[in-house]
Amino acid sequence: MLQRQTVDESVTPASRRSLWTILLLLLLLPTLTFAQEPPDLRVLPADFNADLTTQMMRSYLRTRAHASLDRRLEKLAALDSPESIAAYQKELREIFLKSIGPLPERTPLNGKVVGTLVRDTFSVEKILFESQPGFFVTGNLYLPNGLQAPHPGILLPCGHSKNGKAYDSYQRAAILLAQNGFVVFCYDPIGQGERHQFLDAGGKPIDGGSGEHQKLGVAPILVGRGLATYFIWDGLRAMDYLASRPEVDPKQLGCTGNSGGGNLTAMLMALDDRIQAAAPGCFMATTRSKNESPGPGDAEQNLFGQIRDGLDHPDFAIIRAPKPTLYLTATEDFVPIKGAWDNFRQAKQIYTKLGRPEAVELIEAPEKHGYTKLLREGAVRFFARWLQGRHIEVTEPEDQPVATDAELQVTPEGEVMRLPGARDLLEINDEFHTRNTQPVPVDDDDFRQMVREITGIKTSTALISCSVIPSGENNHRSPLIFFPETGILLPGYRTVSKGNKAPDEVFLLLHDLGIGHSANEAKQIVFGGEEPPENFSIIGVDLRDIGETKTRNWRYYGADAAIAHMLGDSYLAMRAGDIISVAKFESEFRGGKKIHLHAWGELVAPAMHAAALEPELFASATFHGGARWNQWLPLLEEQDPRSHVHTIVNGAL
Repeated sequence: MLQRQTVDESVTPASRRSLWTILLLLLLLPTLTFAQEPPDLRVLPADFNADLTTQMMRSYLRTRAHASLDRRLEKLAALDSPESIAAYQKELREIFLKSIGPLPERTPLNGKVVGTLVRDTFSVEKILFESQPGFFVTGNLYLPNGLQAPHPGILLPCGHSKNGKAYDSYQRAAILLAQNGFVVFCYDPIGQGERHQFLDAGGKPIDGGSGEHQKLGVAPILVGRGLATYFIWDGLRAMDYLASRPEVDPKQLGCTGNSGGGNLTAMLMALDDRIQAAAPGCFMATTRSKNESPGPGDAEQNLFGQIRDGLDHPDFAIIRAPKPTLYLTATEDFVPIKGAWDNFRQAKQIYTKLGRPEAVELIEAPEKHGYTKLLREGAVRFFARWLQGRHIEVTEPEDQPVATDAELQVTPEGEVMRLPGARDLLEINDEFHTRNTQPVPVDDDDFRQMVREITGIKTSTALISCSVIPSGENNHRSPLIFFPETGILLPGYRTVSKGNKAPDEVFLLLHDLGIGHSANEAKQIVFGGEEPPENFSIIGVDLRDIGETKTRNWRYYGADAAIAHMLGDSYLAMRAGDIISVAKFESEFRGGKKIHLHAWGELVAPAMHAAALEPELFASATFHGGARWNQWLPLLEEQDPRSHVHTIVNGAL
């Protein structure tokens, strides 16, 4: 069971003054009276500050992330002895392992050579092994010709190339290393090369490139793992295979990769003590810089709670200090070069404090993103120094031929899922869930406590009651802005029956398409098409990232959810908190009246949590949208559950 730390946030006097400033501005804008009928119902003016509308959640999450990352920097700066550094390294390693969840068991690799290519200076063996039973991994093992074994071994994880291990620059890196006396194992990542998980009726991959990564990244979160868990495990087992080869010296192992392979190199070099020298390429920056541009990486790059717990990109090098590490970077990379230098500087300080400043270095090629010739040559010189004890000049031949995809193909039909007994990642994930599901408490109070611990949703007494400001009036529908916490505003409205009597019934409507749709649904859904009661009140609210505050994504759908995940939070928990805060305010406003809750679509899951955790606030709860939004279990079998990135909770299943 996972415990999430929470921070009590409240509206400060300064922030209240800013709320009244907003109110004054709103009252001066005549467009706030509703000239349009639903579903075009608007509360905020079209030119309202983007940091409080389409970029509200990005701004809010940025503030939280920066505060946590600043605390990490203070902690890092205070390290002043080998003992304090060692304690910090141990703590980081534990955080890292906790963030990826339980690793699989080591089972027989069943590795075999299915073919060989022979070239003048090197040979390539085509390798098939199982990182888990029935979960096949395809790779190419590059062996030097005519040199006495054993040799140092280099693991080469691939970046996000469509053809994985056969990608031109990865072949060239492996060849250059082999020509200089290294055994190199380059293998296909999940969803690339020969390891696509989803095939069409003709046996062809449904997704090209690395498109499967985002699709596969949702379900593992529900069982307390992440896509990184499986990527890392494949890398550890690939290293097991490399170290087992008689041509390899198992005490002289290295790792290098670019882009997504640089990410995996960074993670592996922090976890696998066998890696004596490592050269991650075009990945190492800082979370702060990378979240700004280009934004969070693919699902396997974003670890649960890493920002909250103080694990940043530089820590992948710091954990392994003072083992030799080389940063491979590019001036024109979309991975920010400033972030790479910030990262390197932090690591350099730690290596210096440990008396080994020469063991960490950086190469900056005047190139765009990629494992370019200058970086490949620099990596070979680095590994020669630290794994062979040689200082050499390295020049890659301009006319070095590479193999075709077909020549490097390992499986008979080019896809592991067409092998007998092959299992896809959905099956692997579901098996882990089935084996590790825990019984749910029968007692209601125990159940609520368990849900709170897993989700981090605060109690109604811990959550502040919303601050509310009016923003106009139109035919008994009063526009309102709810402020459940600093940095968050929720556009809404309140409709009351005619007369001055206190309402007998209070309804809270939450539509995932916005308050205009909830207003349209009100009579039919809330009152069943009948005339409403004589005294009633309806509140419609756009929860965060709904309607007028819908995030304008800056990289891909769910990038904001990825940052929340790295903060150890979830949109479900934040939205459930919004619901409780609004309901608490409205109940207090109406003298303790209980609320009738209605939710649609994507907002069903947070509404269910709010109603279950705070039964004293709600008279009833009605959910519209069917089983799609009411269950998590089917997501373990769904090929593309990305639409649920805002409704899932780490470890919930």
